[in-house]
Amino acid sequence: MVKKPFTVDLDKPLVFQVGHLGEAYDKWVHQPVVSKECPRFFGNDFCELLTRTKWWVIPLVWLPVVCWFVSTFIQRGLTPTQAASAVAGGVFIWTLIEYTLHRFLFHMKTTSYWGNTLHFLLHGCHHKHPMDRLRLVFPPVATAILCVPVWSLFKLFSTPSTTPALFAGGLLGYVIYDCTHYYLHHGKPSEGLSQTLKRYHLNHHFRVQSKGFGITSSIWDHVFGTYPAMRATEKSR
Repeated sequence: MVKKPFTVDLDKPLVFQVGHLGEAYDKWVHQPVVSKECPRFFGNDFCELLTRTKWWVIPLVWLPVVCWFVSTFIQRGLTPTQAASAVAGGVFIWTLIEYTLHRFLFHMKTTSYWGNTLHFLLHGCHHKHPMDRLRLVFPPVATAILCVPVWSLFKLFSTPSTTPALFAGGLLGYVIYDCTHYYLHHGKPSEGLSQTLKRYHLNHHFRVQSKGFGITSSIWDHVFGTYPAMRATEKSR
């Protein structure tokens, strides 16, 4: 007797269904549903609320934290110029963290029930429902958890006096990342860098999911050879 493959019911809460897909999960999650409606993740209303975040919450919560870290840096006797340099360095480091997380964590292959479930919550939901406005940015609680290892990383490779400003730059880079990511999906750039970034990012969603891992910049895709050949792809259509 042949076992029928599991089918996800998109009209029911998704999170505890996707684990049953097993090895079919990766293919399923990269078949996007292009709808502006927000799918339901959990049957429980409180859990459901925790998965939904409006984009403006990100700068509202985190920009004051960035300012606080910069002021701490200056209070330690260093100049505004030094602070600006350290913040810029932190933003640059964030672009590498952004690329690394997206390529190796957000796009890891999973087949187990809990592996699929956790991956769907982390990033798979965004590929399945790329136009979901309320799940395009990280909930502040998730960001706060991520801040712990990032702070430890900056602390490991910098001096005690520069760590706050570097971390502030990394956090500012994250705010730019989340706001840029939202704009690339829902903004309507007509020309210039923003249009190029939008085409580059949507190529990652709808054509070649195994390349194009940068969001705010494509620099690391060029460095590590994962920049998609978008022109060749467009010509072959």
